[in-house]
Amino acid sequence: MAPRLNSRAAVAVLLLAMVASLLPAARGIWLSIPSSGTKCVSEEIHSNVVVLADYYVINEEKPEHVPKVSSRVTSPYGTDLHHQENATHGQFAFTTSEAGNYMACFWLDEHQEHVANVSLGLEWKTGIAAKDWDSVAKKEKIEGVELDLKRLEASVESIHQNLIYLKEREAEMREVSEQTNGRVAWFSIMALSVCIAVATFQVWYLTRYFQKKKLI
Repeated sequence: MAPRLNSRAAVAVLLLAMVASLLPAARGIWLSIPSSGTKCVSEEIHSNVVVLADYYVINEEKPEHVPKVSSRVTSPYGTDLHHQENATHGQFAFTTSEAGNYMACFWLDEHQEHVANVSLGLEWKTGIAAKDWDSVAKKEKIEGVELDLKRLEASVESIHQNLIYLKEREAEMREVSEQTNGRVAWFSIMALSVCIAVATFQVWYLTRYFQKKKLI
């Protein structure tokens, strides 16, 4: 039985690795924060997706003096999901309520010593990468192959949801493209009609003018 179990475990791990390669994993991003102005990052996320993020500030010139930053996270419609000021590190978490572009912005707080090189590390997790699998394993009392299969099932479901989202976006883009093409066609017809009407009026006007002058 042991060789069979090891074989099942190997297959489960292999499938999990293949599926995980298709999913967006946790992103580690380094941002250079300017002394004045704002630095932003964004990601397009569909609805009902869990987002977790941690960020921390590093002063490359003076590691012992870490400047404070402010942060703001907004939804596609401009709703504030997170806002924090005067912090050297922080975190935020939310579940998306609508599909679109979610943006996180960072800037140096005023009234502090000028710093030339300020780096901010941002770890951005979405979907499966944001799920706490240790808690799931403890809650459902599963481990080993069962936990791997649970991850595999969640990964497949996430891929399925992503495909549905992409299909919906494709349908929306196709509809917008068809509407735009229709409007362009009607505009072209109207423009051509106006040109024909103007040309006809010019011919009629010139004909009457030359007849009055008895030139024709």
